[in-house]
Amino acid sequence: MAQNVIDIVVLVGLLAVSTPLLGTYMARVFTNKRAPGDRVFLPVERLAYRVCGVDPESEQRWTVYALSLLAFSLVAVVVLYALQRLQGHLPVNPDHLAAVPPALSFNTAVSFLTNTNWQNYAGEDTMTQLTQMAGLVTEMFASAAVGIAVAVALIRGLTRARATTLGNFWVDLTRILTRVLVPLSVVLAVIFIAQGAVENLHATTMVTTLTGLHQGIPGGPAASQEAIKQLGTNGGGYYGANAAHPFENPTGLTNLVSNWALLAIPFALTWTFGVMAGNRRQGYAVLGAMAALFVTALVIVAPLEAAGNAHFAQAHVTQATTAASPGGNMEGKEVRFGPVLSAAFGSSSTSTSTGSVDSAHDSYTPLAGGVLLFNMMLGEVSPGGDGSGLYGMLVFALLAVFVAGLMVGRTPEYLGKKVQAAEMKLVVLYLLLVPLVALTFSAISVVMHTSLASLGNPGPHGLTEVAYAFVSASNNNGSAFAGLSANTDWYNTTLGICMLVGRFALMVPVLAIAGSLGRKQRVPVSPGTFPTGTPLFSVLLIGIAVIVVGLTYFPVLALGPIVEHLAGKF
Repeated sequence: MAQNVIDIVVLVGLLAVSTPLLGTYMARVFTNKRAPGDRVFLPVERLAYRVCGVDPESEQRWTVYALSLLAFSLVAVVVLYALQRLQGHLPVNPDHLAAVPPALSFNTAVSFLTNTNWQNYAGEDTMTQLTQMAGLVTEMFASAAVGIAVAVALIRGLTRARATTLGNFWVDLTRILTRVLVPLSVVLAVIFIAQGAVENLHATTMVTTLTGLHQGIPGGPAASQEAIKQLGTNGGGYYGANAAHPFENPTGLTNLVSNWALLAIPFALTWTFGVMAGNRRQGYAVLGAMAALFVTALVIVAPLEAAGNAHFAQAHVTQATTAASPGGNMEGKEVRFGPVLSAAFGSSSTSTSTGSVDSAHDSYTPLAGGVLLFNMMLGEVSPGGDGSGLYGMLVFALLAVFVAGLMVGRTPEYLGKKVQAAEMKLVVLYLLLVPLVALTFSAISVVMHTSLASLGNPGPHGLTEVAYAFVSASNNNGSAFAGLSANTDWYNTTLGICMLVGRFALMVPVLAIAGSLGRKQRVPVSPGTFPTGTPLFSVLLIGIAVIVVGLTYFPVLALGPIVEHLAGKF
């Protein structure tokens, strides 16, 4: 237990150090100021601009910014789909894998495009090494960069006055890749390789085990994928077991580094927001709300898993910590990580849009699994995905100041910008679209015979499995309750639709909000202005997020994990 506490303290310490450093660095990158590494990065960026015909000095209105984003994404998804369908005829296929079926190709292409990385397949048995490297990993970099770009565009809209432009999508995309994601991923990949993660182009090696059985040992470039998988809040594993596989996550150090990597950029972006806003207290308020929600989830899930399954105790089966056992609820968990560190990783994974797992969420106790589900229902804003967490929380901030404005009878303001009907309509659209598709498809799936056949468990746990799948896809998380066999035409198609809605149907309203606010003049602070850079605003922000999500999803939580806990059937 002491080691678990030390690991969590070290994780918090790493985040405390990296958040201001990385956040300040990214603010310099996004404001096109001189930043460390200019001598290396500027020539590469200028070459990219020349090749692509981009004028780095020109800026775009929000509509053009959005169209550029959508056009880039359309080309990316078509290329990734084609790569999967043709992989059987392409090189770097040492295991001679065949083409991926159409429905699964669509689901996977959309999944990696939207930063969801939902995987209805075992990577080592389905995707060739070329598809993994040139297709999936490339899209991991691109999708993370797109999310960050939208967050930066929203910050510009909030902080500029009477501006008709939000920056240049192609410039933002290039600078995020060259200056943030690629350098950090290289460093992380070296750490993973040094710790024993697999990085080669070998075919599967057949070996004879000590018991005389034959087993395939798959090779592949796993370490490099693991780096951007975590850093880009992607979650797509090279192997089917994801971060529970020792080839991807071999040691306690790589587990700690992975946990830091999936939280680093989302938390750092709040610091970036404060710096770009010229008022760091604004960033502190958002960071405080995110951190409070994250810590609350962790302090609920970890003790529940450490305490174990009450039915085991009734059967006189000990779950105490001993020299030979980590204790607690070890079902679906790695012995080398134990229940507490697995709970910490699961809380981080579902609080971001990563979806990477080092344990089976389906095997968590009902209330702990319910908290992981609620993390995603929040829209993953604690701290959320790369970019998506920040712009999701800023949408809640606009709603919070609107509610506060109603309380004091004054037009709501945020960063000196009046929040009026046009912005609130877009905020409501943002908040309703994901629950609409997630709950609609969940309702259909629990009454349709063909989809019910995919359930691994009946009753409330089965409902949780279905709801978890659609909430995970709609919020671009990608983790799953493993009891649901989702590799069917129904789930591949509907989950793909949810991913697209959860990504692009939210990004466009966010860019529209940024464009609307950017055109407005700042209003001076007055005695009636509600301060938004205070701990009080952080509390209001948390309350708004929890109340809105609770009112939306409480029936599902009540009929799923809460009923399962009260019934004691786990």
